[in-house]
Amino acid sequence: MDTKNLFMTPVTSWLVRAEYGLGLVVALVLFFTHLGQVHWQTALVLFVYIDLIGYLPGAVQYRRHKGRLHKGQIHKGYYVAYNVMHSLVTQGLLTIGWIWLWGFEWALLALPIHLFGDRALFGNYLKPFGLRFEPETHRAYRRFRSEFEAASATAAGRDPASPGRLPWP
Repeated sequence: MDTKNLFMTPVTSWLVRAEYGLGLVVALVLFFTHLGQVHWQTALVLFVYIDLIGYLPGAVQYRRHKGRLHKGQIHKGYYVAYNVMHSLVTQGLLTIGWIWLWGFEWALLALPIHLFGDRALFGNYLKPFGLRFEPETHRAYRRFRSEFEAASATAAGRDPASPGRLPWP
């Protein structure tokens, strides 16, 4: 991926997920080394509220109307809610505000644990409007992937139909 080609190959996707995985490990180590100082109720609320506001309403709406939706789309507000709540910027600002108002506490690590876990373990990133709310390979992406694989194979001097194609998910 670069500034002119905003897509990830399987390798770049794995590398990005590995970076979030390292962040997840750091947050978990800090959290578990300070277990005695964690306010558990606060940590649980902070961990869960992201999905209660940002994911569950859209997921319920998507499942309730999946067969009746035009192209599987739900209202864009659900995408905005997901993206706002699952943004490192939003949760970072919340953390700064919390520390300013009430001081630092280890329960705040529930926020990066949730976000890094979503990205590293599940590959969940922010949701673009042009795709369904729940992941499903878009037919335009399938066409692109096929063309990209063929171009990559040709550039490497291989027959595009031969084994050794790019490891796409």
